[in-house]
Amino acid sequence: MRKTGLLRLISIALTTFIAISSLPVDSYATSSVQLPSAGIDLVLGDGTSVKEIKDTREQKESPSQAETPDLSALTGVESTSSATSTATSTATSSDSPVPVNSETSLAANSESVVTTSEDGTIEVKKEAIESPVEEKVIEETVEAKSEKSVPEKEREIDAKNEIEHFKNLVIAQVDHYVNVRKGPSEDEEIVGKLYDDSAGELLEETENGWYKISSGSCTGYVKAEYCVTGEAAVELARKVGKRVATVNTTTLYVRAEPSSEDGTEILGMVPDGEVLSVLEELDGWVEVDIEEGHGFVSLDYVRLSTEFVSAESKAEEEARLAREERERQAAIAAANKAKKSQSKSSGKGSGQTVYASGGSELGRAVANYGLQFVGNPYVYGGTSLTNGTDCSGFVMSVYKNFGVNLPHSSSADRSVGYAVDGLANAQPGDLICYSGHVALYIGNGQIVHASTKKTGIKVSNADYRTILAIRRIF
Repeated sequence: MRKTGLLRLISIALTTFIAISSLPVDSYATSSVQLPSAGIDLVLGDGTSVKEIKDTREQKESPSQAETPDLSALTGVESTSSATSTATSTATSSDSPVPVNSETSLAANSESVVTTSEDGTIEVKKEAIESPVEEKVIEETVEAKSEKSVPEKEREIDAKNEIEHFKNLVIAQVDHYVNVRKGPSEDEEIVGKLYDDSAGELLEETENGWYKISSGSCTGYVKAEYCVTGEAAVELARKVGKRVATVNTTTLYVRAEPSSEDGTEILGMVPDGEVLSVLEELDGWVEVDIEEGHGFVSLDYVRLSTEFVSAESKAEEEARLAREERERQAAIAAANKAKKSQSKSSGKGSGQTVYASGGSELGRAVANYGLQFVGNPYVYGGTSLTNGTDCSGFVMSVYKNFGVNLPHSSSADRSVGYAVDGLANAQPGDLICYSGHVALYIGNGQIVHASTKKTGIKVSNADYRTILAIRRIF
């Protein structure tokens, strides 16, 4: 009986085994057959183990990473880890825009790459598609809030240092100028002039009523009775000094209102190192003058300082007077030539074409070359006279055609060449410098310049804004 029962059990087992082994492998994954638990593995007749069948069924029920649909292809947004999401959540509207970084650029330019390792592990990686990503400027940037307090502390230090600096100034208060002499006596040689409201650094005070000063390229003595220093100079310095804001970030937004809230109009952008004239100082903001108009910049991205007019040395004065005389004679000759030319002409013509007049031949050539590009576009940071340029890029590219290398900065242009005293003495080819802007003088009180994105390169009256400096290259 025991043998008969045992044989019957073996027969039933073999019959079940043959029936199961005849089924397709995939059918096990969807059948209701209960597979062995972990640690027990049976091998069927075709060589397929029960463990493999179990793994197949689990894969069917839970798709692998490779089978998970990639929504980034539809949305253009790549899924990120929690760490990346945390970093992205700190992005805010900033006044210091930054270029799109490579990680951001690749988010919308990536594809899934499936690889299988030697142990059979399947990995899905995001790899960049090799396609050019257009470089652009965006308003959103990750902003470290903890760094906000650093500029504020620096501003407090700057303010204290500036007061001490003002106390050490010697500011002339005269009708015209006070002589700067080689020694503390009216019998000493005159080495320069300190004009009214001009300032110098106090080096020492003599017992007989003289201040030794250093101002510009001039060092010497001025009579104390014609100047103020100490606490009196602090108050006066705020009135006679020119307040400026120097940009200390790569690119700075100038806004129509003192606010960085979304929707606040952005008038323009200014580059690192640009020096802007300050019109008013507010809580956390300063009002400045740029080509697009009066706007506001955050104090977090500028350093405030005060500029003063320096003394003129004797050598500088003599050179200036000689230059002014040459220019006066040249202007008279140009005016006479123009009168003769007008008397011979019929007076016909559209009057649309503008040409440079007066000054040197080379200066007129520079101005006329710049006039060829009137109507071409303005592009921030650009240097192409045809495809787009900004103001300093315009004068730089024009002068480059004549073998002169100028900086790509309107503030730096205020120091090139040599100074011209007043618009009345300007000649074609001169650089006319404004707050955050520079132009080429073409004569007759006019300039050619890369103005704004709206207007492009155009001709304007030179006195349409306050002129900070006029510099001559030739």
